[in-house]
Amino acid sequence: MTPELIATLILAAVTVVYVWLCWALPFGRCRWCSATGTAKTLIMRRLRSCRMCGGSRKRLRIGRRIYNAVHNANTDAARAARAKNRNAS
Repeated sequence: MTPELIATLILAAVTVVYVWLCWALPFGRCRWCSATGTAKTLIMRRLRSCRMCGGSRKRLRIGRRIYNAVHNANTDAARAARAKNRNAS
């Protein structure tokens, strides 16, 4: 097997695993607060609820965000096409 084929197979395997991970576990640990739910403020170093995760300690994975955006765009387009067809009749 050539090195290009091996690299392609590894890349495909990593992609499939990440897609499965986004489907099975759409939320990952928040990197901003290290999954503690709190973050120190710049002034007086007080602990506050994390701005990125809202204190939930979880964030939506990037792959899941992309999937949601594509899915919502497709749903909106289908809904608009149905409304157009309904008005044309």
